[in-house]
Amino acid sequence: MADKPVRADKASAVAELTDNFRDSAATVLTEYRGLSVKQLTELRRTLGQQAKYAVAKNTLAKRAAGDAGIEGLDALFTGPTALAFVSGDVVEAAKGIRAFAKANPALIIKGGVFEGKALTADEVNKLADLESREVLLAKLAGAMKGNLSKAAATFQAPLSQAVRLVDALRDKREKDGSAEAA
Repeated sequence: MADKPVRADKASAVAELTDNFRDSAATVLTEYRGLSVKQLTELRRTLGQQAKYAVAKNTLAKRAAGDAGIEGLDALFTGPTALAFVSGDVVEAAKGIRAFAKANPALIIKGGVFEGKALTADEVNKLADLESREVLLAKLAGAMKGNLSKAAATFQAPLSQAVRLVDALRDKREKDGSAEAA
């Protein structure tokens, strides 16, 4: 099937969506049918600087995803579709969207894209189950600190044993020397 030519206004919309797909760490596709403008504004506020939430026409979004080199999303572009282009912490954004969807059942997570690969709705929810980047870094730092402490103790053990041995030898010589002198 040959692609139809795109009007200039639609071409700029496709170019913007393509750039958003390429520049985002991840993208979450949602269906927003039944949500009010106030609720969508609340979702945008919830996401804050983590993600840009935009309503898009399916044909334009599908074309933009293809132009960005993303495959496997075509089946998700049905019904009213909005895209959350995540530029910040992917896990935090996924948690925010999932929490909003729990509070507002009209928001349905359809799927998404992470590192150029298409994700199912279940995979997006699994992303939301992960711990945040900060927590993972703190755990890593704690593990490294613990291992460094063990390494320091391991390196100090032979040194302290050698010092005790030298002290014992000195004590023995002193005792032997004082026994000989008497």
